[in-house]
Amino acid sequence: MLTEPFIGTEAVASGLVTRRTLVSRHDMIYRNVYVPKGVELTAELRARAAWLWSGRHATLAGMSAAALYGSKWIRPQLPAELIRPEACAVDGILIHRAKLRDDEVGAVGGMPVTTPARTAFDIGRRPGLERAIVRVDALANATGLKAVEVERLAETRRGARGIVQLRRVVDLMDGGAESTQETRTRLLLIAAGFPRPRTQILVVDEYGLLVGRVDMGWDEFKVGVEYDGPQHWDDPDQHARDIDRLAGLAAAGWLIIRVSKDLLRYRPHVFLARVRDAMQSRGWPHADRIRLDARVSWLNPR
Repeated sequence: MLTEPFIGTEAVASGLVTRRTLVSRHDMIYRNVYVPKGVELTAELRARAAWLWSGRHATLAGMSAAALYGSKWIRPQLPAELIRPEACAVDGILIHRAKLRDDEVGAVGGMPVTTPARTAFDIGRRPGLERAIVRVDALANATGLKAVEVERLAETRRGARGIVQLRRVVDLMDGGAESTQETRTRLLLIAAGFPRPRTQILVVDEYGLLVGRVDMGWDEFKVGVEYDGPQHWDDPDQHARDIDRLAGLAAAGWLIIRVSKDLLRYRPHVFLARVRDAMQSRGWPHADRIRLDARVSWLNPR
């Protein structure tokens, strides 16, 4: 049984389906490209379907490339993205006309895909600094992409549109972010005037045994920030592990400030004040400079 996107005429010709079952048991995603009914259309499957629609003569790019590399938090409703010489209007597909160098194209699952660096170069230049950083963070987390790789590529394409924002994205990107909210938390801390936090800090005891991992924080002051996603409360086992981990971190001398989605969205000043007070209690000398009304938008390039 076919479970991946496929070209309808090819499947009929090979006897995998009949013309009748092609229509009755499958959904058409793009012209002549189908998936079985009931298959959840993810961003990755949409990308594969778009490449088949192109006649296998396009390079997957942008958010489609990111999805194939394993980036998380990509909405499946987003259109697929292709780079190819011919432009045309297709519902559900964004077609970019661009000339790619050989070193900007890789392969995933037998399909040509822009490299992680080129993918970051493309999505990092799109309007909306915060969203661009969230997406580049996710790509870096999935692939191990480093800022220097994007910088090198950008140096060869200095006249590209959005290059000023891209430089800011590269400066602020961090592959340690394991969720969109972790990225937003980190950016808010930077906008408020805190030193840039280190992400995914491994805390060990005097014997070198792992005590726990902290989402982000400052080793020098032993102050950490943890974003509490729903899994921390909905999963009893995870909740129990969190209690033990936080107790171990406290015993190791760490102050942990926890933040939730609602706190980050509706009362960011309360969260920032808690971090400021924790840092001040640990001897950080610049607590008076913290802007409790900070907004991530302040980080936009001027």
